Amino acid sequence: MNTTTSPALQVALDYYHAWTAGDLDKAMTYIADDIVCEAPAGRLEGAAAFHGFMAPFTQILRRAELIAAYGDEDTALIMYDTETVPVASAPAAECLTVRDGKITHDRFIFDRAPFQAARQQAAN
Repeated sequence: MNTTTSPALQVALDYYHAWTAGDLDKAMTYIADDIVCEAPAGRLEGAAAFHGFMAPFTQILRRAELIAAYGDEDTALIMYDTETVPVASAPAAECLTVRDGKITHDRFIFDRAPFQAARQQAAN
C-alpha cells in the first residue's frame, strides 16, 4: 500500500476511517454538499442522498480492511474489504475527486451479488 499521502488521499483516508469506525457524521464532514456519487444502484446527487446511501451500510458494518490507497492532488482511489452482518466479504473500491478538502465525486464500485444472495437465503 502507498504510504505517501497526497491532499486527495488524505481526505479519502480520513473519510474512510471515519465511516468504517461507525462515525458517519464525521465522514460526512469530508463530503461536498453537491457531491455526485455513481454507484451500482444508480446516480446520487447531493450530501443528503449520499448520507441516505451510506447510513444503512454503516449500520450493518462489522469491520473493514483497507487493501490499497493511492492519490494525487485531486483524485484518490481506495480499495477495501468489508464484513457486514449478512455478508462475510464485500470488497469495494471508490475513486474520489477532491476539491478544497471535500469529496465532490465518488465512483463507487462493489459487487451486489453477495448481498442479493444473502437476502434470498434469508427469505427462504
